[in-house]
Amino acid sequence: MQIVVLDGYSVNPGDADWSPLKRLGTLSVYDRTHPDMVAQRLRGAEAAFVNKVRLNRELLQSARQLRFVGVLATGYDVVDAAAARERGITVCNVPAYSTEAVAQHTIALLLGLCSHVEYHAARVRQGAWTAQPDFAWWEIAPVLLCGKTIGIVGCGRIGTRVARIADALGMRVLGTSPHEKPGFPGEYVPLDTLLRKSDVVSLHCPAKADTVGLIRRETIAKMKDGAILLNTARGSLVSESDVCNALLTGKLGGYGADVASEEPVKLRNPLLSAKNCLLTSHYAWTPKPMRQTLIDVSADNLAAFLAGKPKNVVN
Repeated sequence: MQIVVLDGYSVNPGDADWSPLKRLGTLSVYDRTHPDMVAQRLRGAEAAFVNKVRLNRELLQSARQLRFVGVLATGYDVVDAAAARERGITVCNVPAYSTEAVAQHTIALLLGLCSHVEYHAARVRQGAWTAQPDFAWWEIAPVLLCGKTIGIVGCGRIGTRVARIADALGMRVLGTSPHEKPGFPGEYVPLDTLLRKSDVVSLHCPAKADTVGLIRRETIAKMKDGAILLNTARGSLVSESDVCNALLTGKLGGYGADVASEEPVKLRNPLLSAKNCLLTSHYAWTPKPMRQTLIDVSADNLAAFLAGKPKNVVN
């Protein structure tokens, strides 16, 4: 079997092991693939793996030998799943591989916005504490999370893990989701109620027709004054210009995100100069154990497909 990985660098820059895929056929790994080169590199491939390379209807129709697409991620919006189904191409993803890592990063963003650790550590290095007459000194008072309310938008595995950590911090937990999930440690409420009652709103839903632009001027207006917004899901869930305006006016007290509307982030993105904004480079999912799990489960998906028992199928 001819197997191609079109953008392997983000998953494995050299510290992980491709051998689980190598055992299943002849493997070609490209660190990156320009859109103009995708069709050529798919030629002759029976199985293709992508992380962020987009496979649209035209590309899927032209890849005549292709029978399997593995998404090296949980989100599979980079593949036209409907077009793949029409062609008889099975598309599989890797669910739940990064739950602990993304939940950890979400809480790190929250603590960064509330405790201002990095800011004060830098000021201490600059001598600001040394110059004070008192043993305790701060320029921005930390926010105590215990007793505050966090609203989880999307109560799947990651949202539930964030909720459990927040609960351990003494926070009240609210959640909203199309379907109530067992084990969620909080109260399910409608979105409007969640926005109105939450001191912190954390986004953990996929980018779909009904969630793109979910957080915009109208929904921000329903939130508490000074609420904190977190987004470790997808940049398209928010209107970045509306978030920046809300940060400027103080309607939002902070925005912590690991995602942007365009990635890598463009220098024109207003978040780069926004007040009380922590923006990181979509790396929450990248601890080495998570990336090796991506490869291992992806290989297992392909092996199951070859055995006639496909799993983690999304189309």
